[in-house]
Amino acid sequence: MTTIAEESLRKHKEWRGKIEVISRAPITTKEELALAYTPGVAEPCLRIKDDPDLSYEYTRRGNLVAVITDGTAVLGLGDIGGLAGMPVMEGKCALFKEFAGVDAFPLCIKTKDTSEFIRTVELLSDSFGGINLEDIAAPRCFEIERELKKRLSIPVFHDDQHGTAVVAAAALINALKVAEIDIHEATAVINGAGAAGISVARQFLALGVGDVRLVDLCGCLNADETYDNAAHAEISKLTNKKRLRGGLKDALVGADVFVGVSKPGVLNPEWLSLMNSRPIVFAMANPLPEIMPDEAKQAGAFIVGTGRSDFPNQINNLLAFPGIFKGALMSRARDITEEMKVAATYAIAAVAEEDGLSTEYIIPSPLDRRVADRVAEAVSYCSV
Repeated sequence: MTTIAEESLRKHKEWRGKIEVISRAPITTKEELALAYTPGVAEPCLRIKDDPDLSYEYTRRGNLVAVITDGTAVLGLGDIGGLAGMPVMEGKCALFKEFAGVDAFPLCIKTKDTSEFIRTVELLSDSFGGINLEDIAAPRCFEIERELKKRLSIPVFHDDQHGTAVVAAAALINALKVAEIDIHEATAVINGAGAAGISVARQFLALGVGDVRLVDLCGCLNADETYDNAAHAEISKLTNKKRLRGGLKDALVGADVFVGVSKPGVLNPEWLSLMNSRPIVFAMANPLPEIMPDEAKQAGAFIVGTGRSDFPNQINNLLAFPGIFKGALMSRARDITEEMKVAATYAIAAVAEEDGLSTEYIIPSPLDRRVADRVAEAVSYCSV
């Protein structure tokens, strides 16, 4: 194991979990006990019975998010199961609290049955103000999110899709500014047409990107083809205006931007010469990107971003989800809309722009404490 893996293992054993439950109510006297529990607790119970919306005033529900997984697509580890994914879910909850003051609770559901998963979340939903779906494999994740949005009256957000898209789009806005490329004239190639890739494509299109080409294992998605995957069929009609065929190499011809949400080493450095001048490369596979930054730079890349913290321009979901949920909870939104996601994108991009953009700085650090509040404000404004 690497040094960081060994140290992380040691710390996880020391922590025995990264989150804990702390009481907000003092219970040191009989009077305090009577107020926090019986008999006093009966009164808020009866009020909520008559008006369920009062649960947001008399309980912690209005600041509580469920981080829910089935463990089928955990980070770069794949289908390892919910229990093995628990350290990731706990980590996500810790980030919610640290960066947005939002309480979050991890739930690992032991099923791969889509209907059973949906029904389980539905039955639990009254305990929470929002649902953060996490590390669920495609294409199931699309159906799960879509159906839960229909059934629930609280925000449902699949971070692997939309968080990635929001942050990648924020990086794109600023990268195009530095490269002096008109966003409406830009062509972006996305390698990997899974949950993240499709969501990134939709977010780019929502920003007005001129054209987006999605590449999967079978090649460039094309509206002239027939796909068994409903998500591929739908997105193919919105992308690849020129109906290009072939693989990644073919898709890169005349493109301005490469976005990788796929696997290590798939971007041949020589192919960057096929792109337009000042090519932008977001190689986001973790822990090893589609191309290493030094290779990309040597091959002519103008701007390079990755998902890693040891290189400039880290494209990290942490810039999105704490603020998005904080804003949605503040405004008691019933859904996280496309408008909210676009607003979050521009809010993130604006923080970096205020500091002064460069090829090495197109997006704020994930640890930038300004971001969550800016995003929350933008999202909350949209929901009014």
